[in-house]
Amino acid sequence: MKTNQKTPASVFSYDGIPPAGQLIPLGLQHVVAAVVGVITPAIIISGSDVCNLSVADKTILIQAALIITAIATLLQLFPIFGRIGARLPVIMGISFAYVPTLTAIGMQFDLPTILGAELAGGFVAIFFGIFVKKIRVFFPPLVTGTVIFTIGLSLYPTAVRYMAGGDALSPWFGGLRSWAVALLTFAVVIYLNNFAKGIWKLGALLFGMIVGYIAAFFVGIVDLSSVSGASWVSLPPIMPFEIKFVPSAIASLAIVYIVNSVQTIGDLTSTTMGGMDRLPTDRELSAGIIGQGVISVIGPFIGGLPVASYSQNVGIVTVNKVINRAVFAFASCVLLAAGFMPKFAALLTTIPQCVIGGATLSVFSTITMTGIRMITSEGPFTMRKSSVVGLSVALGTGITQVSGCLSGNGFPEWVATVFGSSSVVVATILAIILNLVLPKEETK
Repeated sequence: MKTNQKTPASVFSYDGIPPAGQLIPLGLQHVVAAVVGVITPAIIISGSDVCNLSVADKTILIQAALIITAIATLLQLFPIFGRIGARLPVIMGISFAYVPTLTAIGMQFDLPTILGAELAGGFVAIFFGIFVKKIRVFFPPLVTGTVIFTIGLSLYPTAVRYMAGGDALSPWFGGLRSWAVALLTFAVVIYLNNFAKGIWKLGALLFGMIVGYIAAFFVGIVDLSSVSGASWVSLPPIMPFEIKFVPSAIASLAIVYIVNSVQTIGDLTSTTMGGMDRLPTDRELSAGIIGQGVISVIGPFIGGLPVASYSQNVGIVTVNKVINRAVFAFASCVLLAAGFMPKFAALLTTIPQCVIGGATLSVFSTITMTGIRMITSEGPFTMRKSSVVGLSVALGTGITQVSGCLSGNGFPEWVATVFGSSSVVVATILAIILNLVLPKEETK
């Protein structure tokens, strides 16, 4: 006897819709793993020490972060024209990897300059995606790992400053209350990461921030006044911020876009190898990076920051082998719904900076260790690798730690902006050059 009922799809196949009892918890698992990474860069960039946005503008930036992450992921799942989006099970959204350069641009200029550089950087990513086979030769694991290692190092001062209270003018900065809450948050994250299992381990950052937020509330450093005035539901405003194009800022961020495009190749490869037992095709890699670039072109028009693939969610795929795109689409819809709720975004703006610092310190250390793993992924740590990594990191971080070292007589103003504001730019350029000119070790 024939039946019209369709058999639910397996969560281990890409197409089809699995049962709700599997789809919902597996989708929420990805939301929990990603949500802190989605909102925290927006909170950092909107802070008083970077762009100094009002509470209303900060809410818009967080709202846009949630929406852009949802759209970026959906584009990767459901490509346009078969060329924009990888059609692979990945979560893509606002990324910590851009924070050092965005912070430097924001402190020297403003948010509109960040958005202008992002828009231009999106076109750089599209170009990289189109010619990925020819360009990626300049970014072997040694170079990419060096850059990611530098990104992690450059984020540590941000984490420690936030643990201390964030704003030096804050009455809580450097005080016992800020550090107590930060260290409590940090301890919870470390415990869950190392001793918990399942959703508790995957959501270590989120649960750590919840504990830290409750503690901060009881010690009196949570201000909820901004939440009452926010609406429950609203569409994101179009062009909430001006967009400015500053060539030096564009040059700085363009380099980071190239590096993150290479990182996307790594994440897409890990996804297909870990979840599908195959390597990604050149077309998938190209389309994934092009999709990343297209979203970065769209993002500035609603206040969204630059996007990249989420390695923590790739890790989930490699562990549970769940690749059904309906699971990822459900996670995207949850983030999208949250993005249409300004009251929820306003609540997120009340998270104290000490809580953010305590939670993200482990994230930044993970970024650093990821760089080290990439550096050593192709054999032992040789003298040549030591030279490429050591010299690139030394010059990159050294220049940024000496204020005004590129602002003296003979240097045009743009030199300090491009090379003196972010250690990532100098480290990237020098790592590429050294990898090309230093003699290769003889293979035995």
